[in-house]
Amino acid sequence: MISLLQQHSIVASRHAQAYTRPEKPCMYRTRRRGAVARAVVTENIEKSSKIIGSSTAPFPILVNGCMGKMGRSVAESIISSGLTLVPVSFSGKEKPGGNITIGDVDVTIHGSKERETVLLSVINQFPDVMVVDYTVPDAVNANAELYCKLGVPFVMGTTGGDRELLYKTVKSSDVYAVISPQMGKQVVAFLAAMDIMAEQFPGAFSGYHLEVLESHQASKLDASGTAKSVVSSFQKLGVSYDMRRIRKIRDTTKQLQMVGVPEEYLGSHAFHFYCLTSPDDSVSFEFQHNVCGHKMYAEGTVDAAIFLYKKTATLVIAIFQLAQVIQSSGFALTRHSLVEL
Repeated sequence: MISLLQQHSIVASRHAQAYTRPEKPCMYRTRRRGAVARAVVTENIEKSSKIIGSSTAPFPILVNGCMGKMGRSVAESIISSGLTLVPVSFSGKEKPGGNITIGDVDVTIHGSKERETVLLSVINQFPDVMVVDYTVPDAVNANAELYCKLGVPFVMGTTGGDRELLYKTVKSSDVYAVISPQMGKQVVAFLAAMDIMAEQFPGAFSGYHLEVLESHQASKLDASGTAKSVVSSFQKLGVSYDMRRIRKIRDTTKQLQMVGVPEEYLGSHAFHFYCLTSPDDSVSFEFQHNVCGHKMYAEGTVDAAIFLYKKTATLVIAIFQLAQVIQSSGFALTRHSLVEL
């Protein structure tokens, strides 16, 4: 039986046209760069108050890390969803980044040293503001401490940092938070489904051989956490597999020719392939989930912010996982995924 790599090399060539020229490509709106200029925080906030006054959006969202690809995608999703984007942000860097234009909103980027002043100004203007964080790993804990200190509910999409300290900081405060390293709702639902299968049918794939291939942008050095989570479920299903065997594809030529990644998404994609084969090679099962760009994660983040806003009307303070956001939308997930931390 041909290997997993050979199979997907064939599939990639067979479907290259469908991948690279989709009928409705998942493309973001044209990104316009605003003029680089200094601006007073209150001036931009006043502009936003006019916007929110004429909008049906029930609350404003501040996105920290707008200079990054993920932060910008979230900001674009906020606008396209009809919500209000607060026109200020701070980055994880010491120096401010000037201004950027997202949709029809001019956002002023402030350095990390200004973050408390900036956030206090925003809270003064918008007491019900929600914060989304997509800064840098080194800023995770300091930012979370600030959000908790000022009593601002937040969605932490930034990975890294001291996660144990992060949870401890939020638990010791009176702040709502959604903390999740995976903001793709459909991916989270898939992982939950794998958990359910592993829980209800332990050992079902005993003796089967597993091959795993994952492809991400070259800047991602470690193996996919999502792939590791899926492998963990397969192990509970009876498959013997060493996580070190996960095949990481970071070479762009292989990504294009073997994996089938569209060229425009070489710098932003997450492709995963899993192949289970019976001991005698007579039976095989394949699982595949491919993501191009940031749109899915951005939409999941916005849904998390909406979920968080609704939760602030309750009396119970809690840290939530993205699975609970999905479940609130009508998805039924495993008990393990619904535990409040």
